[in-house]
Amino acid sequence: MSSGNGTNGPKGAGGGDIDPILLSVFARAFKSITDEMSISVEQTARSPILCEAKDFVTGLYDGEGRMLEQTENLPILAFSLAPVCKYIIEYFEGDFKPGDVIFHNDVFSMGNQNNDVAVFRPVFFEDKLVAWTAVKGHQADIGGNVAGGYNPNATEVWQEGIRIPPVKVYDGGVFRKDVWDLIFANIRFDIVQEDMRSQMGATNVGARRMVAILEKYGLDVFDRHKLALFDATRKMMEAEIGSIPNGEYSGEGYVYYDGKNKGSKYTIRVDITVEDKKIKFDYSRTDGRTNGFVNGTYTSSASATALTLLQMVNPDIPHNEGMLSPLEIIIPEGTILNAGYPAATTFGNHLCPPNADAIQRALAPAIPDRVTAGWNNLLSSLTTGFDEEKDDSYVDIFFMGMKGGAGAMNGTDGYDHIGMIDASGGVLDQDYEMFEQQTPHRLIKHEYLEDSAGPGQWRGGIGIETIYEIGSENTQLVCFGDGDFEPAFGLFGGGDGTLNTLTLTKPDGEKVVPLNKDLITGVPKGTIYYQTAGGGGGYGDPKKRDRKRLKEEVRNGIISEKAAREQYGLEE
Repeated sequence: MSSGNGTNGPKGAGGGDIDPILLSVFARAFKSITDEMSISVEQTARSPILCEAKDFVTGLYDGEGRMLEQTENLPILAFSLAPVCKYIIEYFEGDFKPGDVIFHNDVFSMGNQNNDVAVFRPVFFEDKLVAWTAVKGHQADIGGNVAGGYNPNATEVWQEGIRIPPVKVYDGGVFRKDVWDLIFANIRFDIVQEDMRSQMGATNVGARRMVAILEKYGLDVFDRHKLALFDATRKMMEAEIGSIPNGEYSGEGYVYYDGKNKGSKYTIRVDITVEDKKIKFDYSRTDGRTNGFVNGTYTSSASATALTLLQMVNPDIPHNEGMLSPLEIIIPEGTILNAGYPAATTFGNHLCPPNADAIQRALAPAIPDRVTAGWNNLLSSLTTGFDEEKDDSYVDIFFMGMKGGAGAMNGTDGYDHIGMIDASGGVLDQDYEMFEQQTPHRLIKHEYLEDSAGPGQWRGGIGIETIYEIGSENTQLVCFGDGDFEPAFGLFGGGDGTLNTLTLTKPDGEKVVPLNKDLITGVPKGTIYYQTAGGGGGYGDPKKRDRKRLKEEVRNGIISEKAAREQYGLEE
């Protein structure tokens, strides 16, 4: 293989042919760029939502907004960047200059959630727009009626946060102080400004690396190999889809309580058509939108569909534009998965678990060896208040307590304490000491929960039990989730996991059980917060579980002796 600079870069045998080795080099280089961008955010962001939980994604796109690669710390965000990139290109009609930096979060122009704010940076080479770098991260606040961004009482988008359509905060390298101040005058916490600077820095890191690749190989070589990479990836995905038997498959998932009407229940219905190398997901029969914040956007719901399918295919498929081209996703506006303007949609990312349930149930008969049993659904909380010792406000999403177990699959137990399927393990746990440093709360207990995993030949992932003491007066607590009505389901004879629970015990002994979409104000200091996150569903007949492993789990307190006898048939 020869090498060179400028447009005389590496070439194959036919001069303009594709060099297969260089094709792999480009694929790895693109991934390396998004990984380095991710490390940059992790090391420079201040909010634990980003630097600890890694609730962000990084992406690299070509000049037309087509995905080259991404680092999916949180998969539900990852597939929301490319649609926005293409929208930004159309919105500004080509009015881009070196040094531009663009912010965006608007859920009605391909955004997925108000708190998830993206930074996009155009990359120029030889005076031509050739690529984009982007970072999207969950911000600690985004304005609106409720600190922290989750407002279970919202009925329209303006009650949830500030909408940021595509806007340049740097225009040709010149800082737009007026735009910056307009945005952050509507956001409560200064830490959000600092985290957005972190995201901007990461896009700059990615831009520098991209330019270095172009300087080494040349624009022509890059363009040819980029298209070849898209094509090769498309063929890999088509081969995976081709291994699914042709047919039509249907499944359902359920959403419990819309935040407004107690006892309400909504059904997500997906009809999947597999025809040779194509797969179509049609949600036309899904229930209509709610009058609260329990709604999704097209972008968040389509992202959920893509990430669920990716768990059933070859994990070595590169994540670029070619991977998505064999997929067709139909989500009509007006459904709970695509509510439309001006609906409240903050809960939309968290409709991924019931969406995934519908897909897993639909495809289980067709590809039983590749689906999983149900994952523990989300039940989470967010606290905001004033830390007297630090003389400062704080906000915390309690990632530690929300992470239940994953569903089992044929031949493999579910992952323990991994979290909801839309994170797919990307959201990391909070460090205990950092939790106590960054909030006034005091952690009392955080352990695996015995008998939480759904029984099966392969058991579900283990859930957890968490207790902490609230350390600020007049604390505001927001609850959001869906995992206290229906446990993670078992498959092919496997049992269900356990339900999630959340209870507050005030200093005077009064117990409060929040609704799964709730806003509680004035929580007193000294209140004990108790939460369980259930386990995942089991797969296969529990009586076929390996006896040696089962006895070890009984000794380790994962499965009780009673459950081992009654559910698994373990003899004395």
